[in-house]
Order: sequence, then C-alpha cells, then structure tokens
Amino acid sequence: MNKVILMGRLTRDPEVRYTQTNNTLVASFSLAVNRRFVRQGEERQADFINVVAWSKTGEFCSKYFKKGQQVGIIGRIQTRTWDDDQGQKHYITEVVAEEAYFADSKREGDAAGSFENTFGSVASGSPEFEISSNDDLPF
Repeated sequence: MNKVILMGRLTRDPEVRYTQTNNTLVASFSLAVNRRFVRQGEERQADFINVVAWSKTGEFCSKYFKKGQQVGIIGRIQTRTWDDDQGQKHYITEVVAEEAYFADSKREGDAAGSFENTFGSVASGSPEFEISSNDDLPF
C-alpha cells in the first residue's frame, strides 16, 4: 500500500507546466511539514516535500493555492530517475497528489477562503456535477 497524508505550508506558489505529448496540466510545489516533536532548547524542524498534482487536481492547486497557505494533501510517493546532458544520473522522490484540501482557517479577503470553506477540496477522479436551485435533493 502506498498512501501519504500531509499537512503543511506551501513554500512557493504552484508552478504549472503542460506535458509535450498530450498537453496535460501538471502543477508542482513544495510543502514545509513540521516535525511532530521538538527537542528542548531547539527550534521546530520541518521537512520540505515536493508535490506534483495532475489534471483537475493540478488545476485546482494552481488556481487556489498560494505561498504560505496551509493545505492538506493525500496521495502516493513516487520515485523517478533520469540522466542529464552530462550523463549524470538524478533521483527524485515526490508525492503525487490525488486529493487536495484547504487547511487554513477562513480569513477575510482570502480568495481561496471565499471560494470554499476550510475543508474545500478536489479529488482526482471525483464525479463532477451541478445542482441548480430548482433541483430536488434527496437529502
């Protein structure tokens, strides 16, 4: 099983790219995730974790996530390797976001906070639908 749940602050605004083959959106960003324990007399430490979000999840992140904002990410760990132009091998470990959530408290004038409540989210593969005011709801 490969499942990751993170809550942290964005260290930069998401960067958006599109794949060359099928023009799919991919957003990448880094989260500063505080470590749970602090040694006495030391400052709290954080891990900086690279995150990538594809398609609808990536679009959501790029549109509503900003540097310094606290967010929650659910996804999976992925490792990749590649060779650069000099033949040097590079390794990277990153989290592929499958779900993305707001985790900050709602603030006045906050564009993301006014769009959805604190637990607003988008999950890849979640069904999209619209409900007009005249529709009957079963609940």
